[in-house]
Amino acid sequence: MNIYVGNIPYRLSEDELKEIFQEYGTVDSVKIITDKFTGRSKGFGFIEMPNQDEAQKAIAELNEAEVDGRNLRVNEARPREY
Repeated sequence: MNIYVGNIPYRLSEDELKEIFQEYGTVDSVKIITDKFTGRSKGFGFIEMPNQDEAQKAIAELNEAEVDGRNLRVNEARPREY
């Protein structure tokens, strides 16, 4: 399942975000979206978890969870619209 994560603290790395989600199960990939000019985090990203049940538990547990003073927004990612 592809999971959207918003309101990520700007200093948080992809590895640190992966560690948070790995507490709930297997994580295939982590991508924090960055500004293409500055390389700085835009404060949101995506997590790919292969197990649906683990992903749903991570969403339920981590939505509104505080990380470095910011409350994460976590939900199932919607497909991109072109």
